[in-house]
Amino acid sequence: MKKVLVVDDSRFVRNFHTNLLKAAGFKADGAMDGVEALEKALSNKYDLILSDINMPNMDGIVFVEKYRQSDNETPIIMISTQAEAANKEKAIQAGANLYIVKPVKPNTLVLHVKMLVG
Repeated sequence: MKKVLVVDDSRFVRNFHTNLLKAAGFKADGAMDGVEALEKALSNKYDLILSDINMPNMDGIVFVEKYRQSDNETPIIMISTQAEAANKEKAIQAGANLYIVKPVKPNTLVLHVKMLVG
């Protein structure tokens, strides 16, 4: 079973995405910010990471940059309310594989995750 780390400072969004992925047949774990996500991602093996950008303590861009220093293989989907091209470019340059703008339809999110991890 593929394992996904869901990173979002909103408990509601984090739980929604975690439960959605579990219902789709994935194992899903959550982190509330980049600091917790980095700790979990470096000590566990995830098949994919789904991360928000705007979070306290460590935002998604910094998290991805730091994580990519030790793992360049794990696919990362950045998800944000910010639709500007500059934000998408910043996320991709940091090491994200895909950038999705919220709100995202549940089927679409699951489809993207399945495309990246099978």
